[in-house]
Amino acid sequence: MFLAMDTVFDQCSIAILDSSGNVISSQTETGKRQQTQQILPMIDAALKESQLKLADIQALIFNRGPGAFSGIRINTAVVQALSVAHDIPCVGVSSLQAIAQRAYQQYGLTQVYSALDARMQQVYFGQYAIADDSQTDYVVMHPVLVGDGDSTEQLLDYDSQTALNLPIVGNGSVLLTRQNEQDCHEDVWPDAVVIGQLGIAQFTAFGGTDAANALPKYLRNQAWKTLKEQGKA
Repeated sequence: MFLAMDTVFDQCSIAILDSSGNVISSQTETGKRQQTQQILPMIDAALKESQLKLADIQALIFNRGPGAFSGIRINTAVVQALSVAHDIPCVGVSSLQAIAQRAYQQYGLTQVYSALDARMQQVYFGQYAIADDSQTDYVVMHPVLVGDGDSTEQLLDYDSQTALNLPIVGNGSVLLTRQNEQDCHEDVWPDAVVIGQLGIAQFTAFGGTDAANALPKYLRNQAWKTLKEQGKA
């Protein structure tokens, strides 16, 4: 059994899945104001509903970002604490990959750009495509190198244009300049089930990590920018 969580996508989402990615328990509360109060009771409720204990969990899967700084910090801290207390390995999943995976499930898209609003006139951006993956019972969207370097995730300025005419998914899609007839799906929003399925595939292929190496991914060095600097004020 695997326990997955997400507090990055302006929600508190918890899921328990089996090794085939089937959902045993799932709950999502929208909004980000009460995440610190919600997450531990929601984990307890999911375990009770599934008649499981943390000792039954093979790995803890979390959204490691990029995305909202406070949301990343919340689920990373919870995973690290549970990992240390119960000696359970961790698996961090990219928020951008989760958006791409949800786009495949929702629209059947096999190649996409993921774009998540990063505020401060930028979006978090990545390219994803289906690859031959026999290690899971379900299809997984895999990252593709973007830009001139060796990264699969980057920051793009608002109004940037993509290199290829692939569909753009996520709430940052409308902030980029689209090519002619380039599809845009702003409504793609993953939950802990998607995070969990990606984490199971990653765990199957590479295993997990200890709490000390269950690290967040911010992309932006100064993640603590004020509301005014983030363009929210």
